[in-house]
Amino acid sequence: MLLQFNFKNFRSFKDEAILDLTVQKKSDASDSFFSLGNESVLPVTAVYGANASGKSNLYQAFVYMSRYVIRSFMYGDETNNVSAPTPFLFDNESAKDDSSFEVYFSIANGESETVYNYGFCVNRYKVTEEWLNKKDKDRDEYSLVFYRGGEQNEFDLSGIQEDSQQNIKVALWDQVLIVSLGAKLKIAECKEIRDWFLANELTDFASPVTNIVMDTKVRASFIESKEEQKNIVDFLASFDGHIKDFKIDVEERGNGDKAYKISTLHKKNNSSEMAELPLRYESAGTLKMFSLYPDLKEVLEKGSVFFIDDLNARLHPLLVRNILITFKKAQSLILCDR
Repeated sequence: MLLQFNFKNFRSFKDEAILDLTVQKKSDASDSFFSLGNESVLPVTAVYGANASGKSNLYQAFVYMSRYVIRSFMYGDETNNVSAPTPFLFDNESAKDDSSFEVYFSIANGESETVYNYGFCVNRYKVTEEWLNKKDKDRDEYSLVFYRGGEQNEFDLSGIQEDSQQNIKVALWDQVLIVSLGAKLKIAECKEIRDWFLANELTDFASPVTNIVMDTKVRASFIESKEEQKNIVDFLASFDGHIKDFKIDVEERGNGDKAYKISTLHKKNNSSEMAELPLRYESAGTLKMFSLYPDLKEVLEKGSVFFIDDLNARLHPLLVRNILITFKKAQSLILCDR
């Protein structure tokens, strides 16, 4: 579960922005919350605002942090592929300052649950600060796993096994995160953080590239599986009961390539026969839900975080409501930008 996300000096945000999904326990707390130690946590959060108010940049800040964690082990002085952040540019000082990103999240391990606090500061040249702390969900105090940077240029890996500490010291570049490198080196304390970011799904429905990628993902996952096709029919039935099945025609194109024509089957009025309709002729909302299915399914199975920008575009409000209710019942999390 994502508990809190903080970031500063990124795109249109000069000052620190905090997305906090925790609330102090109150007697009037409803089933909208669930318990985590001494706090209650929101399983579903929606962000509203006018155009150009920063909603998409909130999403992009989380995307940037996730990608830097996952990819930065590849960065280094010998490469030019460092993904530098875009700071707030309408101020001389902030344009030169670091950008910072921080998360609080929990991971369940059997009967126990661990809360992590992880973050880093970065500029166009290097990582200037990075920290990882953890605690049991019922405790108040965090224990240090590692810390680097700050005014004294500290480097404390005391929460990591000694043999792994030396491996990090030898291989770490200024542009690389300890978490990213440590995960690559199979250090458990780092791999758990990296894997949390990997498990989350980030989807921007305002991006045509995203829609193409998601459409390809759907086709690859369900072409050969009748069970998967039935699952999608059941999923679509929550808002469109007319679709009864899919028909897939395969066309051989030589060199081993194949083309697939996907059609939906609808029951004809006053007849037991089926009418065939090419998938591309379905409504924009149906096509969007069709593309959304694999990520929804994966997130609900993993219990991970789903961060979505423009969820409501081309979707009926009742469809959005059904998705939110699903996540609320599953005690997972979705953040949607509307």
